[in-house]
Amino acid sequence: MTLTFLIHQSKAFWRSKNTGKSIAMRIVMGILILYLLLNVLVVAFFMDRILEKTYPNQEIIQSFNSLLLYYFLIDLLMRFQMQELPTLAVRPYLHLRINKNQLINYLSLTSLGTAFNLTPLLLTLPFLIKIILPEHGPAGISAYIIAIIGLTLTNHFFSLWLKRKVNLNAVWMLIFFGTLILFVSLDFYFNLFSISALSARIFNSLIAAPLYCIIFLLAAGIIYLINYRYLKSNLYLEELHSADVSHKSSTEIPFLGRFGMAGDLAANELKLILRNKRPRSVITMSLFFMFYGLIFYNRPDFSAYPIIFCGMFMTGIFIINYGQFMFSWQSAHFDGILVSKVRAKDFFKAKFLLFTMFSTLSFLLTIPYVYFGWRVLVIHFIMFTWNLGVNTLLVLFFANRNYRRIDLSKGAAFNWEGVGASQWILSIPLLLGPFIIYLPFNLLDYPEAGLATIGLIGLLFILSREFWMNKLILQFQEKRYTIAEGFRNE
Repeated sequence: MTLTFLIHQSKAFWRSKNTGKSIAMRIVMGILILYLLLNVLVVAFFMDRILEKTYPNQEIIQSFNSLLLYYFLIDLLMRFQMQELPTLAVRPYLHLRINKNQLINYLSLTSLGTAFNLTPLLLTLPFLIKIILPEHGPAGISAYIIAIIGLTLTNHFFSLWLKRKVNLNAVWMLIFFGTLILFVSLDFYFNLFSISALSARIFNSLIAAPLYCIIFLLAAGIIYLINYRYLKSNLYLEELHSADVSHKSSTEIPFLGRFGMAGDLAANELKLILRNKRPRSVITMSLFFMFYGLIFYNRPDFSAYPIIFCGMFMTGIFIINYGQFMFSWQSAHFDGILVSKVRAKDFFKAKFLLFTMFSTLSFLLTIPYVYFGWRVLVIHFIMFTWNLGVNTLLVLFFANRNYRRIDLSKGAAFNWEGVGASQWILSIPLLLGPFIIYLPFNLLDYPEAGLATIGLIGLLFILSREFWMNKLILQFQEKRYTIAEGFRNE
């Protein structure tokens, strides 16, 4: 039956109208993956020398063992961000005499064909052969290989299970990242817990008792069963159709329901973000950027320039990353928007509401940076007003000139779909605007006046938003059919 599924998938691929584009993309991605795996192999052959220079006062095996858990944590993060879920159009098979176990086994089997599962062995096997085999023999190297395979499979099936859970409820993503941030904070900032010490203890035990490697295979088996049962319990037509049932967003997000039609549109777009891979990656990236200030603020001599830069990015990362592809996120149903009873004014108000909501949340998350001084918090607030007043208008201005379609189901990694000239041009005023205003005041030794000017300009644009929004709506009315045609022709 697995062979039958593979034949069906192959026919669906070759009969698709986008076959030529898909083949070209796969060739490019294949070359890129081979290049990356070659780099991994080079690092693997010189890993013993790298560890000797990095940890000169520590045994090579000890330093290797202490880093393994860190690697698999990073591997889990990369999988969550970049690994594709295995796909199969299961609806045509559900009414046939096909055991659901066969469908699930096919999905599980085909999911294993990813470079993420090959990388751990490529990265560690040369080191194990050069260092572990001569010192601890076949039993030692076998234990390491089995343990690494077990951890790889554990990460693989756990990431698949987690991404499926996140697709249904974004709370799981918050739990996942919250847990990771907690462990990293306990390790690096509070020194209450050491991941490297735990890693060294676990893998040192493999040398003393190689049979402990079975534990890693058991962990992989448990995660596989959890993923298997989750798939089996949701492989019903009612479950598959549940995502198609529409409700008024205001009933599900009462806060947004206060804003009428604009609130409903914002709620629907929020669901679009949380339920699709590429826009959801914007949320993930925004969370990572909340730590951006730690790169610069730890330096005792940091000036206003890095604070302006970090403040703009941290409070406006969603506006910058999500807004640069506006209205491409809705390219699949843009024609439906044009023929619906949605007013252009409500459509734009929904965008401003979404930007304001995420930017406000980002600003609140940056409040702990007050630890580095009240001036940091003040500048963050100034850049918050700049983002809401100026950058929101900039991204929507360029949105009226963006005609490139985006497939929401594809991941963001190595995906340049939707990227065009407008994104590159947009980056210039977005990144340089505040510095162009601040620089003359700073050169004249009036830095505070420069900051006040940035904040005042942002505030003026917020107060006059209605005027600028009407200008954008007029442009949208002129270009809406050109935008729709561009989305259809991609």
